[in-house]
Amino acid sequence: MELQDGMPRPGKMFLSIVVPCYNEEEGLREFHYRMTEAARKLCGQRFELILVDDGSTDNTWKLINQLSAEDRNVVAVRLSRNHGHQLALTAGLSTVRGDLVLVIDADLQDPPQLLTPMFEMMVQESADVVYGLRRSRAGETRFKKKSAEAFYRLLARITRVHIPVDTGDFRLMSRRISDQLVQMPEHDRFIRGMVAWLGYKQVAYEYDRNARYAGHTKYPLAKMIGFAADALISFSMVPLRIATYVGALLTTVLSFVGIGAVVSWILSGTVPGWTSLTLLVVMISSVQLLVLGLIGEYVGRIYIQSKNRPLFVISHIHRRGRVPNNMAEGEAAIEHDSFKTLLAQSGPQGRSHAYDEAT
Repeated sequence: MELQDGMPRPGKMFLSIVVPCYNEEEGLREFHYRMTEAARKLCGQRFELILVDDGSTDNTWKLINQLSAEDRNVVAVRLSRNHGHQLALTAGLSTVRGDLVLVIDADLQDPPQLLTPMFEMMVQESADVVYGLRRSRAGETRFKKKSAEAFYRLLARITRVHIPVDTGDFRLMSRRISDQLVQMPEHDRFIRGMVAWLGYKQVAYEYDRNARYAGHTKYPLAKMIGFAADALISFSMVPLRIATYVGALLTTVLSFVGIGAVVSWILSGTVPGWTSLTLLVVMISSVQLLVLGLIGEYVGRIYIQSKNRPLFVISHIHRRGRVPNNMAEGEAAIEHDSFKTLLAQSGPQGRSHAYDEAT
């Protein structure tokens, strides 16, 4: 396993743990306790716990600052607004300093104590990625389990990239994987698919997923559908090809209908079937609108991408508990606009340079 990839390192950090947080105040302190305990068992104090507040509306940011002041291993990162889970995760990855990176959510559904066995598997298999493969999913409805199962299998069938089924973003990966992920400029991100696209050796670690420790899911049905759409459109052209096939099929059917109408008119002088004609018009119009909507999804993503806006904006960073005395609790330690832009747009070398200057 090659952990050193030639990129500049700001410090001798062994492990970076990236945790997107959105309204997680109820369980965040317990997560911090379990995660830091697991990290210290593996690498002592040579780790950083990066807690990314994704525009929370509760006291999550205040609690993250408290943890940062109490524990020098905690890095508090705050986005300027709610960007969504995948971009919050990307923002956290852009600040890592460790040679290994663990991605995990703060809801304790993915057990922090699996860090050590996942690392042992990474070393044993000489792998760049060890991803969590869900053997069971406690605390989730039957509908969510079945819909997730169907989605992952559909995705596996229509994409050329092998994206493992029944997996989330919970994974341990080398620094070079993390850096290359951040360099990818796409706005509509499906990170587990992007990791699979990168290649290298990736192995599965099977585990039983727990129920949420506290709070409620941040992925209701509407967000689940949007997330699934991002995954399908980002990694497959099959939906567009299906639209082409449907169009070709309708053209063939209507050709035969037209021939039949002409023959009937020649033989009888009349063209029966006004009801059928009306139904055909409605059906064709519906298919056309569906295809236009599908094309619009792709074109819309191209339009957004062409603007070349930063993927995210980081408004505050507190590292290792250094909070200035002249700032109120919850205020930022870093306020450099140029740094925010570099952090969001540059590759790993540019980010490392900007981060060294800012810290």
